[in-house]
Amino acid sequence: MDKSVAEAGADLRGGVPLPAARAAFPGFEPEERSYQSWVADETIEDYALRYAPVNHRRWNPFTIANTALGGISFLALEAIGAALTLSWGVHTTVIAVLLVSVFIFVTSLPIAYHAARSNVDMDLLTRGAGFGYIGSSITSLIYATYTIIFFALEGVIIAQALSVSTGLPLPVGYLLSTLVILPFAVRGMTAISRFQMVTQIPWIVLGLMPFAAIAILEPQEMRSWLDATGPTLGWLSLGGAIGVLCALTLQIGEQVDYLRFLPPKETTPALRWWSALILAGPGWILIGGTKVLMGSFLVTLALGDGMAADFALEPIGMFWQAYQHLFSPAVALAVATVYILLAQIKINVTNAYAGSLAQSNFFLRVTRYHPGRLVWLIFHITVSCALMLMGVFSTLEAVLAIYANLALAWLGTIFADLVILKPLGRSPKRIEFKRAYLPDFNPVGCSGIVVGGVIGIGLLLGLGGPMLQAWAPPIAFVVAMLTASAVGIVKGKSVYFAREPHDFGPIERCDCAICSHGYEIRDMAYCTFYERPICSLCCSLEPHCRDFCKRPRLAPSIPVTPDGLRLHRVSPRIWQRIWQIAAVFAALLAGLAGFYLVARHLSSLLEDRQLVTHFFLGSVPMLALLAIWVVMANERKRLTEDDLLGALTRLGQAQRELALNQRLAAVGEVAATISHELRNPLGTITSSVEVLSRHPGLGPEVTEDVDRIRRNIRRCRRIIDILLDFARQGATEIVPIDLPAWLNAVVADHSGQRFVRMQIPAGMRLKCDPSRLQFAVHNLIDNALHAAEAAGRSPCITLSARRRGSVTEIEVADNGPGIRTDLQARIFDPLFSTRDTGVGLGLPLVRRVAQLHGGEAWIARSSPDGTAMCLSIRDRS
Repeated sequence: MDKSVAEAGADLRGGVPLPAARAAFPGFEPEERSYQSWVADETIEDYALRYAPVNHRRWNPFTIANTALGGISFLALEAIGAALTLSWGVHTTVIAVLLVSVFIFVTSLPIAYHAARSNVDMDLLTRGAGFGYIGSSITSLIYATYTIIFFALEGVIIAQALSVSTGLPLPVGYLLSTLVILPFAVRGMTAISRFQMVTQIPWIVLGLMPFAAIAILEPQEMRSWLDATGPTLGWLSLGGAIGVLCALTLQIGEQVDYLRFLPPKETTPALRWWSALILAGPGWILIGGTKVLMGSFLVTLALGDGMAADFALEPIGMFWQAYQHLFSPAVALAVATVYILLAQIKINVTNAYAGSLAQSNFFLRVTRYHPGRLVWLIFHITVSCALMLMGVFSTLEAVLAIYANLALAWLGTIFADLVILKPLGRSPKRIEFKRAYLPDFNPVGCSGIVVGGVIGIGLLLGLGGPMLQAWAPPIAFVVAMLTASAVGIVKGKSVYFAREPHDFGPIERCDCAICSHGYEIRDMAYCTFYERPICSLCCSLEPHCRDFCKRPRLAPSIPVTPDGLRLHRVSPRIWQRIWQIAAVFAALLAGLAGFYLVARHLSSLLEDRQLVTHFFLGSVPMLALLAIWVVMANERKRLTEDDLLGALTRLGQAQRELALNQRLAAVGEVAATISHELRNPLGTITSSVEVLSRHPGLGPEVTEDVDRIRRNIRRCRRIIDILLDFARQGATEIVPIDLPAWLNAVVADHSGQRFVRMQIPAGMRLKCDPSRLQFAVHNLIDNALHAAEAAGRSPCITLSARRRGSVTEIEVADNGPGIRTDLQARIFDPLFSTRDTGVGLGLPLVRRVAQLHGGEAWIARSSPDGTAMCLSIRDRS
């Protein structure tokens, strides 16, 4: 931790200890950021992109476990079991399920534990577990893809059930399956936990009912299932089945999205805390593996009863056949439909919720724009609906096999960090997720997933032969784990941090300097760009700093001389540019390859009009998303330009104020010197004139000259008083006044009171420095009288006051000729005057009085019919 706070002294800002100021620090003022209502509402946002604070972890361990287990209801598990059984046989499927279940439990346990202890979701965990801030965006995309794929698969199952039971067209069923989850997924954990609690018992009862009936009425079916003939068990078939099942390993990510809300381990009974952790975390596979075997059993049962293989693969087919052991076909179909709808809505609520979190994390890093989890929820279900229309269910095994390699490479890297590197002390024990402290790319995780993923995909494409092709996902896991472990052991902890996390001391919460919301210290970072504490989300969204806090600090004492300049034959950033070009080219090449594969697939099936129609319908949501993306990209560009324009405006204003203050300081210093030097000789002249005036032999002409001298002496004294008042920087003496009565008294003391008309509301009170404010009001009245008299008009001056919130405005309006447009910008400049006998310090003093009271002075309006000058005073009550 950064201990410079203690060494630098007690520099506190808002109760937060700050590090000592560094040379050449920019010291920018942050622009306040306000989030949209659904982003600021944490019952909707659910601390997406953030650490889950203690005050939001209000659910007990049972509720957390129940909610997480409700997400295991997905019938894609039964569909996977059925597909594996038809492809590889019952025996291969059973053994593969047992092996993968043990594997998932072992690899998921450390992930669940660290997420629950650190109270972060899967993406934030990945950031600190070896991938870095930008590097983890790759895994966010993998995880988001996982949730989209399975949302689409579950939605297809709903649409199939509705089509079989009611004849509803599949596209309409797809749309309904996406819309029905919105009321629950929108409100986050609050609504999801209630929904899962209400539906858990009916789901369990309906799910176990047919199996209980079959076990009691026809126990021989179990033996028939185990004795079913099929492809011979071998290493090739076992590897193929395991490769498909390995795609399920990322289900732990959805479990973690709920586990982050577990209450603190220190304040929860150990048995309850660990039970919830194991059941809601790695324990999901105990139920999930059983459901895969149930699907294998049901498809065997359906095929034995004469059902077509294609229909038996669909959950509606297998459960319809199963419920017929209890009910008539019509009732069995209705019950099966209800069960499927219930189970699929339960899981798709979780899929949509987890997907919105993953996409929020991914697009935050890509665009530095966060419209809210709600927007990415809509994005998630739209893409999923497009996949449904394109027929994702028919390519289930192929999709999962490809995906499993990337998922296993990711998990292998995380497993290496949590289970190998942390116990060895080669990685930090604390999960750090904030942009301010993380490197963009951590070689530990990035090298692991790249090497493991490339090897896995290469083997899957057949580069190593059929046997290695079948075992590609497990090999990807092992390679990624070994690569990450090796890099981590060599590099150590240094690659996990871009800079040491700041030590905020004993405080538990502080306010973010940008959004002004208060968060726990675990969610706060110290920003060296603004020299203030900011929250993790504002840090991630900050567009101006360009990772200033991660740059190497240059020693200010070393001068830059021509001898120290380095000349580069090649641009020093050439390798970074080459890497960026290569990355963009690879992404475009991947998109081109995908388009080629789709076109090639469609070219052989153009005779199938239904397929072409589905492809067109599936493209419509994608085009809608493209339109949304274009609009959001333009919106982001506009916001960035507005921020830049605002920053330039504030910079220009600050420069003008600095120049004005420097000029005022110089004028004040000169004014004080001149006033002091003139006062003594002026006093001597005054005394001499008084002695001369008492001489008995003075004639009328001399008496007139003496009076002229007296008038000029008074003028000189007035100028000296103005100069001294301008140079004086004394403290204000704030007292409460009755504004109408006080202004009446001020006007009564003025020689031009007969020309002043008062418009002051009764009962107005104000806290101010009366002597300074009296000078300002007198000065404005003097200027108004002179303006009218100089134009040859009978003065008509209006003095008014009004209240605007906590600010009181006093306005003096005249009937003079107005102020020329080219002079309006200069009238508050020191030593500028439009009067031949003016000093040019009156209005600058009026502005200074207003500013001392937290207000400002300005020209309210000016025209040939007159001018209105206004000064504001902020209420200090």
